[in-house]
Amino acid sequence: MSDVTDGAKSEQASSAEPSTEPSAAEPEGSTDAGTDSGTDGTEGKNKKKNSRPFWKELPLLIGIALVLALLIKTFLVQAFSIPSDSMQNTLQRGDRVLVDKLTPWFGSEPERGEVVVFHDPDGWLRDEPTPKPNAVQKFLSFVGLMPSAEEKDLIKRTIAVAGDTVECKKGGPVRVNGKALDEPYIFEGNSACDDMPFGPFKVPDGKIWVMGDHRQDSSDSRYHTSDVNKGFVPVSQVVGRAVVIAWPVNRWSVLSVPDTFDQPGISAAAGAAPGVLGVAGALPFVIRRRRRLTSGRTAG
Repeated sequence: MSDVTDGAKSEQASSAEPSTEPSAAEPEGSTDAGTDSGTDGTEGKNKKKNSRPFWKELPLLIGIALVLALLIKTFLVQAFSIPSDSMQNTLQRGDRVLVDKLTPWFGSEPERGEVVVFHDPDGWLRDEPTPKPNAVQKFLSFVGLMPSAEEKDLIKRTIAVAGDTVECKKGGPVRVNGKALDEPYIFEGNSACDDMPFGPFKVPDGKIWVMGDHRQDSSDSRYHTSDVNKGFVPVSQVVGRAVVIAWPVNRWSVLSVPDTFDQPGISAAAGAAPGVLGVAGALPFVIRRRRRLTSGRTAG
């Protein structure tokens, strides 16, 4: 009896232990497959939730692009359109130029020979009609993607800067600090200033003297000597230097400074330097001589 009982207990115990063999009713790997599919499904749902349609991100991308364009226009470069013939043949009507607005932030001022864009200093364009841009043009000009039609800006070549003496007599060349300018950029058939001789004028501090390359078709400093600035343009009104013709493509070129503005002795500071050095060198001898005279009188 005891053997049967023990055998029954042993059989019950062995049947209570989990079987390591796969059941015929359940195919192998069914549990693992169910778990994996559940995990993949969750990850797929998360990916769908995290990914956003492109059309939802498009306004953000456009906003970033507009902010960058506005910053570039304000601090780096700005495009300007040439509306007249006053700078022919260097610039043609309809050209688009890029103007450097960065260097003025670091104290850079216009130099002789540079082509500069500046705000109307004192009604130079009062007789010019002002275009009426539409809303789209206003927006594009605001972010710097096209020139502003409402701003009264001019573009000319810097001829003389603060401290320079500039003049031009009929039949003669423009002279800066006594040095004649060789101006191959002047429009063919034009004289240097026969239509409006001027000077000599000394350029005040903080001002520049500007002229158009098409001398007989340019209302520049020569024609405004009776205004509040005496024809000079305040440096504070200068937007920046035009550095390149960007459009049309077949006219792409860099607006460099002509060699004539680098000729020796053209700088007013350089011209004054020998005199200053001469006075400084002679000063010790003058002081010594005065001391000798004073001591001689005292001894006598």
